[in-house]
Amino acid sequence: MTTAPGTVLVVEDEESISDVLAIALRYHRFEVMTAGTVREALALTEHTLPHARHRSRGGTPIDAALLDVMLPDGDGRALGRELRVRRPELALVFLTARDAPAEVVGALGFGDDYITKPFNIDEVVARVTAVLRRTRPADVLPQRAPLRHGDLELDETTYSVRRADRSVELTPTEYALLRFLVRNGGRIVPKEQLLRHVWQYEHTPPESTVVETYISYLRRKLDTIGPPVITTRRGVGYGLT
Repeated sequence: MTTAPGTVLVVEDEESISDVLAIALRYHRFEVMTAGTVREALALTEHTLPHARHRSRGGTPIDAALLDVMLPDGDGRALGRELRVRRPELALVFLTARDAPAEVVGALGFGDDYITKPFNIDEVVARVTAVLRRTRPADVLPQRAPLRHGDLELDETTYSVRRADRSVELTPTEYALLRFLVRNGGRIVPKEQLLRHVWQYEHTPPESTVVETYISYLRRKLDTIGPPVITTRRGVGYGLT
């Protein structure tokens, strides 16, 4: 069984945003707890269940908190301070309004990072991962053998990629797409399967070009180092040479 890279508490009162954040973090193997208010968040840190949709494993330590600054019953920064009192090693990442510089200054006064709204979900996952990498001891992070295909090497502990021994900077979504292709070796993976496993689409939008877009992103980054590694089977899907 794969060890989770950490447990994240998401405190966001807009349920649609909270759900998207939880789905993305769980896809990247994080354990996730969610709350919509300061009161619910404090209750979760005491390992109670104020609402069924916030169910989590009792006793699970929280490694990071992703906190909206503006909550219905209080200030996310004050909540962060309280959580730090209870768990001093807790990593704090704040979600702030783009037009509120005072929130940013206040958040950075004691937090580890902040993200402005509207945000890119890939950026959120990358920021949380980076903060945990900085704040957690190296021996706490799970170690896994690298994935390899030809001159490609994917480190599933650090989410880093190398080709021909050169580092390749990928976004979390680009990484997830490449990892799925590597795990399938030389097999052609249908577009519909990529949409289900990488983007979690239950029903494929007929007009979606997201796979084609991200394949082009990967090619742009990988093909500058060596010969083309991604192959296309028109009308079917993609694979690795």
